[in-house]
Amino acid sequence: MILCCGEALMDMLPIEAADGRQGFAPAVGGSVFNTAIALGRLGANVQFHSKISSDDLGQKLLNALAESHVGTDPVVTSVLPCPLAMVHLQDGHASYQFYDEGTAAQDFTADEKPHLPNNLKMAFFGGISLLGHRSGPYYRRLMAQIGQLAPVMLDPNIRPGFIQDEASYRAELDEMFGHASILKVSDEDLDWIAGKRSVEATLAHILRLGTRLILITKGGDGVEAVSKHVQLDVPSTPAQVVDTVGAGDTFSAGFLCALQEQELFGSLLTLSEEQLTRAIELGAKAAAVTVSRHGANPPWRQEISG
Repeated sequence: MILCCGEALMDMLPIEAADGRQGFAPAVGGSVFNTAIALGRLGANVQFHSKISSDDLGQKLLNALAESHVGTDPVVTSVLPCPLAMVHLQDGHASYQFYDEGTAAQDFTADEKPHLPNNLKMAFFGGISLLGHRSGPYYRRLMAQIGQLAPVMLDPNIRPGFIQDEASYRAELDEMFGHASILKVSDEDLDWIAGKRSVEATLAHILRLGTRLILITKGGDGVEAVSKHVQLDVPSTPAQVVDTVGAGDTFSAGFLCALQEQELFGSLLTLSEEQLTRAIELGAKAAAVTVSRHGANPPWRQEISG
C-alpha cells in the first residue's frame, strides 16, 4: 500500500462568467491530494493521510477521495476551515496564492503522532505541507519515522513565494533528502534548490545525503533519471496543453503505480533501465492526459495504455 501524506485543499480556478466577468470556481486539490487521486484512478492500492476540515469543503475532499478509490482511514478530521489556493493561469501555466494559516492544514500539535497502516510499502510526501509552521515539522517527523520502515518518495514542489526563511528551508530539505529514497523535482525546482551551485554539484550533493534516485521532469523535454549508477533520459508523451495544474502530481502517481504493479518497492537500488523507463513512461502518459484538460483531473487507467 502507498500512503500519501500532505495537504488537501480547495483550488479556486479562474473562470469567465457568461456576462464576461472574471471569477473563481472551487475544485478539489493540493499537491499530495492530487497524487493520491491519480494513484487511485490508475488502480493503485493507496491511502491518504492529512487533516481535513469537517466543513462542507472538507466533505467534498473526502467524497473525491472515495470516488477515486483512495482509502481515507488515516485521515484525521479538524474543526478548522478548509485551506484555499487561488490559482492564476498564464499561457496554460499555473501560479498559486495559498491561504492555509488557521485552517485544517495547520491543525497539528508538537507531539502529535499518527497511526500508521500495517501494510505500508511506500510513502509519498510533498507540497506546501512541508512549509507550514505546524504541518512542516509534523510531516518531516513522520517522513523520518516512515523512512526507517519503507521507501519514501519526496516532491518538494518548490513555491518560492511561500518560503519565509530560505536558509532554514534549505537545511530542512537537506534533512529530508536523507530520508527520501526517490526525489522528484521539476527543472525549475532543481534550479532553486541548486542556488549558487551547479546542477551537477547539487545532484551529487543530494545523492550523498542518501537519496537513491532523482527524477527531473522537464515539461516537453521529457524526464531525466539520475542515481549513482544510472543516467537516463526518457522523452515526454506528446500532449495538447490546456493547463499544467496537477501535471507533476500525476507523473509521480504514474511512476509509483508502475513500481507497485511490478513489486519493485524493495528493489530501488537494483532497478534496471528497462524497469525505470517503463515506470517513467507510465507517469509521462498519465501526466499528458492531465495537461490536456482543465484543472487537476488525472486519468483513469483505461484512458491510457501501458
